[in-house]
Amino acid sequence: AGMAVQVTVLPSLKCLFDDPVQIRVSGLLPQQAVTLRASLVDESGELFQAHAHYRAGSSGELDLSRSPALGGSYSGVEPMGLLWSLQSKAPYKRLAKRNVLTPFCVDFEVYEGHGAMSQLLGKCTNERWFLGEGVKRISVREGRLKATLFLPPGPGPFPGLIDLYGSGGGLVEYRASLLASRGFVTLALAYMAFEDLPAMPEILELGYFEEAVNFLRKQQQVKDTGIGVLGLSKGADLALSMATFLPGIKAAVSVSGSGFNSFIPLRGDGFTVPPHPYDLGRMKTSDESGLVDFSDVPDDHTDPATWDCRIPMERSLAKFLFLSGLDDMNWKSDLYCQDAVQRLQQYGREVEFCSYSGAGHLLEPPYLPLCQASIHKVLGVFVRWGGQWREHAKAQEDAWHRIQAFFWQHL
Repeated sequence: AGMAVQVTVLPSLKCLFDDPVQIRVSGLLPQQAVTLRASLVDESGELFQAHAHYRAGSSGELDLSRSPALGGSYSGVEPMGLLWSLQSKAPYKRLAKRNVLTPFCVDFEVYEGHGAMSQLLGKCTNERWFLGEGVKRISVREGRLKATLFLPPGPGPFPGLIDLYGSGGGLVEYRASLLASRGFVTLALAYMAFEDLPAMPEILELGYFEEAVNFLRKQQQVKDTGIGVLGLSKGADLALSMATFLPGIKAAVSVSGSGFNSFIPLRGDGFTVPPHPYDLGRMKTSDESGLVDFSDVPDDHTDPATWDCRIPMERSLAKFLFLSGLDDMNWKSDLYCQDAVQRLQQYGREVEFCSYSGAGHLLEPPYLPLCQASIHKVLGVFVRWGGQWREHAKAQEDAWHRIQAFFWQHL
């Protein structure tokens, strides 16, 4: 039998979820055919798995950063392929972290041959955390606020961020906790479908978001040079509105969003931005899959009749970064992004943007696998998000680096 087969994860078996790792196997026979499998059980007990076929090198070693996969969930040299291609048996499940105080544990197993995975040769477990060493998680229920504050270790001062998710609502913490682990004081903010916040509010108050900004600015570890705001989907147009109507926002990132106010009126001090007109009758439901395509629901954004719903971002002094996927099947985010960027450029504003071919709507932190469709918590239907596996994974890595670099530069 020779030496035992060993699976190692470098630099360490414990890491942050957004850390790339190097997966190696040693102790195989020269040119031995093996299958590697990754397994992860989420907090609801759902099993996510991926597998790939490999052939050992002449010294009986495998290094996923150099050895190509010969098939399975992906092929080619994909150092992190076993993570980004994780998929559940049940269709339309989205892998997301609810409790950021515990890690996701990923089992990496090596099996003999390229057929049935019957003979296990070796395994190890990679603990992937959402909260770095020493990062504090503080629940915030102050005034109207429903939020969670994440503080990096040390006195700082650190740049301050507000993190907003989309119309699925809830209090989503995993992106904020990872950003805090990378050196930002981050406030994950709920604004709908959470505790006593309605699933579909009649109106959103700008004052609520201003409370969040004021709360963050008075934290002693936060740099006083201004706040950043990051939003996905509905959270993206809120981020743009905050940067436009609230003082003290220095930088805003829109992910898969639009330059107009969507779905819910936004009430400011003496004005209201109406929602962009839409018609839910234009939802298209696929006969075979039952999945809903939402992308034609909004009226034509180039029609001047919709322009009072636009966010007048050109008034803002903030810096903007727009990110969108060209395979977004939920929202015409690339079209809306181009429109917003053109408007800002017409006013001589500097703006960064990046559109990713093959990426879907849910551009998440890296190594969270693509979710092409899942239940929309508020609408109660299965909606299409779009995206191609490999391209989406690459887009998430790139977007994550861009978001952090952008905030470091402007905050």
